[in-house]
Amino acid sequence: MLRLRPIVIATTMVLAACSQQPNGAATSPATTASVAAASTAASAAAMTSNPFFQASTLPFQAPPFDKITDADYQPAIEEGMKRQLAEIEKIADNPDAPTFDNTYVAMEKSGAMLNRVMMVFGAVTSANTDDTLQKVQEEEAPRLAAHRDAIYLNSKLFQRVQTIYDQRDTLKLDPESQRLIEVVYRNFVHAGAKLSDADKAKLKDLNKEESTLSTAFTNKLLAATKAAAPVIDDKAKLAGLSDAEIAAAIQAGKDRKLDGKYVLPLQNTTQQPELQDLSDRGTRQKLFEASWNRAEQGDANDTRKTIERLAQVRAEQAKLLGFPNYAAWKLDDQMAKTPETALKFMQQLVPAVTARANREAKDIQAQIDKDQKALKQHSFKLQPWDWNFYAEQVRKAKYDLDESQIKPYFELNDVLQNGVFYAANQLYGLTFKERKDIPVYQPDVRVYEVFDKDGKSLALFYTDYFKRDNKGGGAWMDNLVAQSKLLGTKPVIFNVTNFTKPAAGQPALLSFDDVITMFHEFGHALHGMFADEQYPTLSGTNTARDFVEFPSQFNEHWATDPKVFAHYAKNYKTGEPMPQVLVDKIKAAGKFNKGYDMTELVSAALLDMNWHTLGADAPLQDADKFEAAALKKDRIDLSYVPPRYRSSYFQHIWGNGYAAGYYAYLWTEMLADDAFVDFKDHGGLTRENGDRFRAMILSRGNTEELAKMYKDWRGKEPSIEPMLENRGLKDVPKK
Repeated sequence: MLRLRPIVIATTMVLAACSQQPNGAATSPATTASVAAASTAASAAAMTSNPFFQASTLPFQAPPFDKITDADYQPAIEEGMKRQLAEIEKIADNPDAPTFDNTYVAMEKSGAMLNRVMMVFGAVTSANTDDTLQKVQEEEAPRLAAHRDAIYLNSKLFQRVQTIYDQRDTLKLDPESQRLIEVVYRNFVHAGAKLSDADKAKLKDLNKEESTLSTAFTNKLLAATKAAAPVIDDKAKLAGLSDAEIAAAIQAGKDRKLDGKYVLPLQNTTQQPELQDLSDRGTRQKLFEASWNRAEQGDANDTRKTIERLAQVRAEQAKLLGFPNYAAWKLDDQMAKTPETALKFMQQLVPAVTARANREAKDIQAQIDKDQKALKQHSFKLQPWDWNFYAEQVRKAKYDLDESQIKPYFELNDVLQNGVFYAANQLYGLTFKERKDIPVYQPDVRVYEVFDKDGKSLALFYTDYFKRDNKGGGAWMDNLVAQSKLLGTKPVIFNVTNFTKPAAGQPALLSFDDVITMFHEFGHALHGMFADEQYPTLSGTNTARDFVEFPSQFNEHWATDPKVFAHYAKNYKTGEPMPQVLVDKIKAAGKFNKGYDMTELVSAALLDMNWHTLGADAPLQDADKFEAAALKKDRIDLSYVPPRYRSSYFQHIWGNGYAAGYYAYLWTEMLADDAFVDFKDHGGLTRENGDRFRAMILSRGNTEELAKMYKDWRGKEPSIEPMLENRGLKDVPKK
C-alpha cells in the first residue's frame, strides 16, 4: 500500500484530524502585547532549537531523528502553515500579470517547512505513535484542513491559476510543465475553487469535520486493535504454533505486563496468520471473533458512529462539488473515471471468484468431515475461523505442502538482501549499502543507501518490518523526503510492514505471503526512488490511486521468478537452497485458495464503493446493517469468506486515502499481470527490460496521462486475461 501523507498544495491529501480548539477569551491590549512579545521570543528560540525550522544537514536531507522530540512537531506544523500562507498570499497578491513561473512554479516552491515536518509526522504517527503525537494529530488536523482550504479556495490565487490554464495552448512550455498546469488546475477545481462564497464556507466546515472524523477513526482503531488482542492462559490452547510463534506470544504478554500469559496481537486484516496453524477450534474462534469485533465493543473505541457520520459528510462534500456521490468525485481524475466503470469491472469478477470459493469450500468441508470421522467426533459446518486451518490441511493433502516446511527458507534478511535487492540489481543495476550512521525513529528501523547503475548515490531506503502496538496495521510505503529537481531534493523512502518480531536470538522467518508483501512494498519504493521529475506535484508516486498500485503489484512477480527465488530461498541454518521438490510443490500450489483470496478482496472493494456511492440525501446508516445488505446485494455474502476488512476496521478507506479507491488493487492486478506478460515475452529478468520499464513507467511519475503512459510502454491496451489466468479464474464458470 502507498500511504497518502498530509502534504499541502497541489497533491492529493489525507488530513488526519479531530476536535477544533475552542476560541480563547478576550484579552486586554496590554495582555495581547505581552503575549505577542512572548510569542516572538518563543519563535526566535524555536528557530535555533527546532530541527524542522531548517532543512536537515544529513545526507539526502534525511530527518535528524536523534534530535527530534515529540514537542517539536506542533510548533513546526504551526510555523510551517504560517510561512506557507504568507508565500501563497504573496503569489495571489502579485501585481504582475500571471505567468507560469510567478504562479505555478512559485506554488511548487511554497510550503517547504510544512512539507518537511508533515512527511516525518505522517511517518511516526503511522508507525511509532504515542499519546502526545495522537493529541497533536487531533488538534492540528482541522487546522490543516482549514489551511488547505485557505489555499485551494483562495479566489485571487485561482484567478491566476485559471488565467495560465486558459493560455496553456499558446505557452511554449515543455510537456512536464504543461502537465503541471493541467493537474494543478484540476486539483483547484476538484477542491471547490469554482464554488460560490457561501458554498465555500459550507465546504470548509465539512472538510474540517471530515478530517476530524478520519483521525478519530484512526486513533480509535489503533486502541481497539491493541485492546482486542486475545490473551491465552494455557499454552496447550496454542497447539500448532511453532516454538518461535509461542515465544513471540509470551513476549507480547510480557510487553503488556501480563507475565506468564500468551498474547496474540492482531494485524489489520480480518483473518489472522495464526488461524492457519492453531489446532484448538475454540482458540481459533476466539482469535477470529476478537479480530471481527475489535472496533464494535460499544466502548470509547467503537468506530461505527464515526464511520456512519464520515460517510454522510463525504456525500455532502460531493454534492456541494457537483457530484452525485463521493465516489463520482473521487474517481473523476482516476484511470477508471467513474464509479460505474469500477463497479462493472468488479461485478464481472464476482461470479467467477465466488464460484471458485464455493468449490474450495466443498473441499475444505470434506476435509473437516474426514478429520472428525477419524477422531470419532461429530462434524461441524465450516466457519470463517476454520477456513485457513483446514485449507492448510487440504493443501498438504493435495500438494504435500506444509507452511512449516517452507518458512525456514524465508529468513527476513535473506529475502531482503538476496531476493528483493537482488531482483532490483538484476533489473535496474541498483546496489545497496546499510548506513548505521543515519538516525532512525525506532531501534528496529534500518537504513540503506541506494546506488544507481552508474554507481552514483540515488536514494535512502528505510525498513521497519516488525509489528508493534503503537504501529498502524498493514504494510505501506511513503517518503520522508520527496524527489524534485526544482527543489534539489532526492528521495528518502521507507517501507513498513507488520511481521511478527521473533524472540531474542530467534530468526525472523516469513510466510510466503510475507515474502510477497516485501516485494510489493519495494515496488512502491522503486517507483519513488526512480522519480525524475522537475515538480514535486508530479513526482514519483503522486499518481492516480488506480495506477499507483501497479508498480508494486508488478514487482510481486519477481518473488517467484526462478532465478530470484533460487537466490534467496535458502535454509537459514544450513544455507542450502530449497529442494527442487519443495519448489515444485510451491509452484503447483500457486493458484491454491485463490477463490477465497479474491472473494475477500472483491467483497472489501465493493463494500468500499457501496459506502461511497451513497447520496447526500441518504439517511445516516447503521454500519452493521448497511454492510450486510451491501454484501447481499452484490451476491458476495459468503458466510465462510468474510471481507478482507470489515467496515468498522477498514483503515484504508476511512483513514489512509483509499476511499472509493480500494478497487485499485484489483484494477492494478490487471495492469501488473498484463505487464508481466510483456516481460516474459521479451526475456524476463533482464536489464534491457528493466531499463525500459524504468524509463517509460517508474521514472515518469504523473508527467502524462497514465492510460497513455501504460499503452505507450505496452504497445496496446491492458487485457484482463492474464489476471484471470494467474488467479485461477479462467476455468471457472462466470454464471
